[in-house]
Amino acid sequence: MSIEKIVEQALQDGYLTPAMEAEVGRICDTASELSIEEYMALDRLMGSLLTGEVVAVPRKQFINVMEELVLTEAIARVAEIEATSDCTLDLGDIAAYALNRLPPLYATTEEGADYQRSRAKEDLNAMIAQKVSEAIARNLDRPEFFPERQAIGKNTGDEVLSQVGTLLHAYAHKFEARVS
Repeated sequence: MSIEKIVEQALQDGYLTPAMEAEVGRICDTASELSIEEYMALDRLMGSLLTGEVVAVPRKQFINVMEELVLTEAIARVAEIEATSDCTLDLGDIAAYALNRLPPLYATTEEGADYQRSRAKEDLNAMIAQKVSEAIARNLDRPEFFPERQAIGKNTGDEVLSQVGTLLHAYAHKFEARVS
């Protein structure tokens, strides 16, 4: 999406979302030079933000308390299982599975979050434990289809280059690795 379209959308909606803001930033960072039209659109957006005609939506103004509750339950259960057996469980997979089967509990203030926590402990504790148990059972029962898979993480440039080289070597029959 272009800067002009993003500004037009923000003016129409009255809101500049984090995704819109990120896209404008990406365009500005990658462009060697902005056009007059792009500068004029940015100037219009800035004026609209200053007057309040457009409101910038904060990156995260709410939390899902259920995430915290599920993660706490999952960590305790996974630690217990891993301490008494030789299996390794994927905490992220377990939490995601359980969260997809539980109602969200969003809050926008600390008081709201406290209310959601107490409500969940009274009404949903058994359901949280049940869904985490189901998630663990599925995780334990899952075959190792791709044992070489790795969790998403931050790689250095050299690690990425090495991985690309390995992929090229495996899939491009005339690839020659060059060391510089």
